[in-house]
Amino acid sequence: MATSAPGPKPPTIADVARVAGVSRTTVSHALNGLGKVDPRTRERVRQAAADLGYRPNLRAQRLRRGQAKAIALASSMPFAVAGGPSRLGFYMEVAAAAAESALLHDYALVLVPPVQSGSALYSVDIDGAIVVEPEVGDAAVAQLRERGLPYVALGRPVSPDEDAPHVDLRGDLVADLLLTHLHEQGAERPALIVGSGTRHSSVDALAAYERVAERYGWTPVVAKVPEAGGEEAGYERCLALLAEHPEVDAVCALVDAFAVGAVRAIRDSGRGVPDDVMVVTRYDGLRARTCEPPLTAVDLHLDRAACDAVELLLGRLRGDTAAESVVVSPPPRVIARASSVRAVRT
Repeated sequence: MATSAPGPKPPTIADVARVAGVSRTTVSHALNGLGKVDPRTRERVRQAAADLGYRPNLRAQRLRRGQAKAIALASSMPFAVAGGPSRLGFYMEVAAAAAESALLHDYALVLVPPVQSGSALYSVDIDGAIVVEPEVGDAAVAQLRERGLPYVALGRPVSPDEDAPHVDLRGDLVADLLLTHLHEQGAERPALIVGSGTRHSSVDALAAYERVAERYGWTPVVAKVPEAGGEEAGYERCLALLAEHPEVDAVCALVDAFAVGAVRAIRDSGRGVPDDVMVVTRYDGLRARTCEPPLTAVDLHLDRAACDAVELLLGRLRGDTAAESVVVSPPPRVIARASSVRAVRT
């Protein structure tokens, strides 16, 4: 029976030392910021490691010094929706609450850049991670699995083979609440704008929209927007949507960056917010509150959800098999603002 040939061996610290022309001790000191290494030598070592694709064996390091006593907060959300004017809004609100909870247990919280490709989670010494709203085939999850590190998801995983503990942010209920609010404000032809990926917030919102549209007799109008496009993509897609469906009188844009773009598009199409077209969004962050007019949004209780995620992860690290594997966040609450509240007409 034929067997496949073993793949090439990963580069070792000895390989880096040979290419850089230094000792293995110097390589270790240069890559870990230890000892007195000449800056030019340190740079040469780092360049050799980069050229070879060398990654330190963090597990071996941990065996020498014990637990890292650190957990990571990771997400594959691009900066276009996680950053910008919101100063990482959703992500940083989660980070602040998670950091406080972790510190109470003598753990540090490490923030990593958006994990879309590359080695964001290979280069940090952590015991586990919280992954914010993973997609199907999520890059952050893949890197954690490759390292054999435990993780929990903040938000319901949507991958069919995903069995990680998670905190359910109740995406279906959030969308139902926003759409019901629009109905109560008189909307008759609302459209849905969601991310084109597979995060639970998009998947659940689409299912809820179809269900609510049937309930109220709406004709579904759905636009899917790539997250990487951010506010500008939301603007362009909403502008096209209004041209294609001029009868639309409300927009539920789940991503706050899309919602801000939608407000601009509505105005540039010659309409007003909220008199002609109402706008609502999911996350009650800085973007929603500082938009003009301020956006109706939802209190997701992210502080509580983040703390629950930390507790779930630490339970896994302790090997607590009796701990819960799924925690449901508190009921979300719609915060009605000017973008969807029409003046009473007499």
